[in-house]
Amino acid sequence: MTTRRDFLTSVGALATGVLALPTLAHAARVQDIGLQLYSVRDDMMRDAKGTLTSLAKMGYKEIESANSAKGYYYGLSPKEMKQLMQDLGMTLRSGHVGIDNNWQKAVDAAAEAGQQYLVCPSLPTQGQTVSNYERCADTFNKAAEACKKAGVQFAYHNHDAEFAKDNGRVLYDVLLEKTDPRLVAMEMDLGWVVVAGQDPFSYFERYPNRFPLWHLKDMKKGEAHSTVLGTGRLDVAKLLRGAKKSGMKYFFVEQEEYEGAPLASMQRNITYLKGLNY
Repeated sequence: MTTRRDFLTSVGALATGVLALPTLAHAARVQDIGLQLYSVRDDMMRDAKGTLTSLAKMGYKEIESANSAKGYYYGLSPKEMKQLMQDLGMTLRSGHVGIDNNWQKAVDAAAEAGQQYLVCPSLPTQGQTVSNYERCADTFNKAAEACKKAGVQFAYHNHDAEFAKDNGRVLYDVLLEKTDPRLVAMEMDLGWVVVAGQDPFSYFERYPNRFPLWHLKDMKKGEAHSTVLGTGRLDVAKLLRGAKKSGMKYFFVEQEEYEGAPLASMQRNITYLKGLNY
């Protein structure tokens, strides 16, 4: 089964859903649910417009794209993607694109598509050392400057490898400490944080307001594989109650593996969230 990390490697993208923050004063119901489109990557490659129409009918509202073999928007131009989102009552809130020689092109496309965020989904250079993570932090600060000039917010998305240690330091913490919080936001993938044996709430306490974006991804018990929300090891309701401390503004449902059709899993995910009180 192809995982997101396998996919990113195979396409060379990184050499290379979302939920509006609800009122937290009272017990809340989930609203404005959105999705990371990697969850339906094959469907998007076959029929982007038809797939997005199906997701809109399910009730997904906010969308995060992922770079693909057909480009940033699955064969659509930035303007076409923006118009399609408007026609379907959706918002293209964010997109995943690796930092490479085409970064400025990606930034310009994000601005044209009306995105608020542009997210780098893995390290631009590899190496599980403090020195490499410091270099990556410098790269992120520079990439974020280009985003800022275009009116787009830069963010970085973690997997589990970032929580390894080098010389006693957690490498993810190096990124948090060496990036400019005014320029570099973090998109926390909750599933990978849990797989790495870390507590998201610890990060919310130590680095409040650094995580305006989340990936809400449930993980199978004892495995590093994603599953339908509510069937794995994440306490989704508890995590949502931590949204304010983290600074979360939106989160994106993401599921990488399935036991049936991807769109059927997306229906199960949104049904679960619509019925959730937290």
